[in-house]
Amino acid sequence: MEGGDWKNNIISQLQSRNKRETIAFQDIITFQSRLFDNVNTLKNENLQLTLLNERIRYSNTESVLSSGGGVTNERIQALEQKILSQQEELTSMHRRRGESAQQIINLNAKVHDLEKNLQAKDIIISENTALIASLRAEIQMYETNMAELQGLNQVLRDEHQALQIAFAAIEDKLRKSQDENRSLVERLIKYKAKDADKMNEENEHFLKSSNPTAFFINTFGRVSFGKKSDKVRKELEEAAREGGSRSSGGSGGSADDKIMDSLPYYATSLPTKVALRFDAHDGEVNAVKWSPTDRLVATGGADRKVKLWDVSKPGLIENKGTLVGSNAGVMSVDFDATGVYIVGASNDFASRVWTVGDQRLRHTLTGHSGKVMAAKFLGEPTKVITGSHDRTLKIWDLRSRMCTETKFAGSSCNDLVTSDGAGSTIISGHFDKRIRFWDIRTEMSANHIMLQGKVTSLDLSRDSNYLLACVRDDTIQLIDLRMNTIVRSFSHESFKVGCDWSRAAFGPVGRLLAVGAADGAAYVWNTHSGRLEAVLKDHTSAVTAVSWHPQSGLLASVDRGKRAVIWGDL
Repeated sequence: MEGGDWKNNIISQLQSRNKRETIAFQDIITFQSRLFDNVNTLKNENLQLTLLNERIRYSNTESVLSSGGGVTNERIQALEQKILSQQEELTSMHRRRGESAQQIINLNAKVHDLEKNLQAKDIIISENTALIASLRAEIQMYETNMAELQGLNQVLRDEHQALQIAFAAIEDKLRKSQDENRSLVERLIKYKAKDADKMNEENEHFLKSSNPTAFFINTFGRVSFGKKSDKVRKELEEAAREGGSRSSGGSGGSADDKIMDSLPYYATSLPTKVALRFDAHDGEVNAVKWSPTDRLVATGGADRKVKLWDVSKPGLIENKGTLVGSNAGVMSVDFDATGVYIVGASNDFASRVWTVGDQRLRHTLTGHSGKVMAAKFLGEPTKVITGSHDRTLKIWDLRSRMCTETKFAGSSCNDLVTSDGAGSTIISGHFDKRIRFWDIRTEMSANHIMLQGKVTSLDLSRDSNYLLACVRDDTIQLIDLRMNTIVRSFSHESFKVGCDWSRAAFGPVGRLLAVGAADGAAYVWNTHSGRLEAVLKDHTSAVTAVSWHPQSGLLASVDRGKRAVIWGDL
């Protein structure tokens, strides 16, 4: 509505309202006018009758004086009677006039009230008119802002699309480089394995010819000789590290597996002495994990941080970075197979993915309604599986940055593992004492195993044949996944599980297992014989988690009193 049209509209509205509110009193006003006219008429008649009465009296007086009184008395009585009737009529007229006056007073009071209401409504109309004008100005401003934001949003969409295209191209290039590097590392490993076999043959020939009792059989059942074998082993490890660093960790996990399988002289020594001890966090340390490619260990704590520690230098611990972004305590950490990415599960109902190299937060995975106790990479760096106290498991696709599937377990999840490299089978441990097996192609769990206490952690052997379960009844259960049966149970009279998220772990070759206890010790058992090999005592509070280095056999343990300990020979 432009110009003065709004004024005309308001005037027309006021006129229509005035007409609507006065038409109800139109009859009363007309009746009042009639009453006024009747009163004036009666006044005139009364005045005329008064004059006529005076004239009659005067004429009667004269008649009485001039003639006798017979007929005159009768006329006087008739006139008096007439005057009396007129006086009565005048009295009734005055009564009616009083009633009409009272009605007029009442109507005037109503008119006064209506005028007050009309004034109040006029004030409200003026206020609303001003408000309408201000709201129109505000709407115009918002429309301008919305147009600007739409333009900016379109620019951001175009930039995002361009970045996605560039990212896809870079990712494709990285994948090709990783494949090429993996092929080169495999070829290098084969050549080194051949050199190792040749060296073993020479050692065997040398020992047979010089000192037949100097050789020994290692854990892989092959002959090896100390110093030369150690030299070859170091060369192989250095070659694997070089291959992993050239690909930015792209194939470190698979290369390490191949190295472990090809090393004829490798054996995991039992770590018995403290190599390093340090305060990892400002509060409880809930999680610890070794990188699959370097001597880099990650810890997660109640101070909402994930920290990276370099232990490659003997006797020296170096903080390589702090990964921030979590709003509550970090309950678990996990590297992907390449060692490039790390995922942390948090009590703030979310999980986060960082890159190890630049320590930048890449993804925040929100969607759970309870604290997230476990997060693992699902076969590849672009997929993550999380387990939460909201009794669900969620599968995340980092490329689309969304949850692709939710599995309803019916019980709080404390830990989970994936049983093969492709990540097609998921195993989860729960508060209701069950271990559940999931096929990612179906929604329901395939089967489950019932234990005697709630499950605090799970770990998988390197060949994916055996599952390790830490149970709140103070036992460690070894499960053969080929038969889905418990084959061995580990316990000790002094071993007590310290918390609901206590983490147990297989050693690098699966012959040892380690777990922390409430008394501040780390217990190490032999998985083949069931014998308790060592009780590593250095912590002063309950040990929450342990982790074995995949190549060197170093053991890392953390506790609820902010302490971390590295066991073994650096």
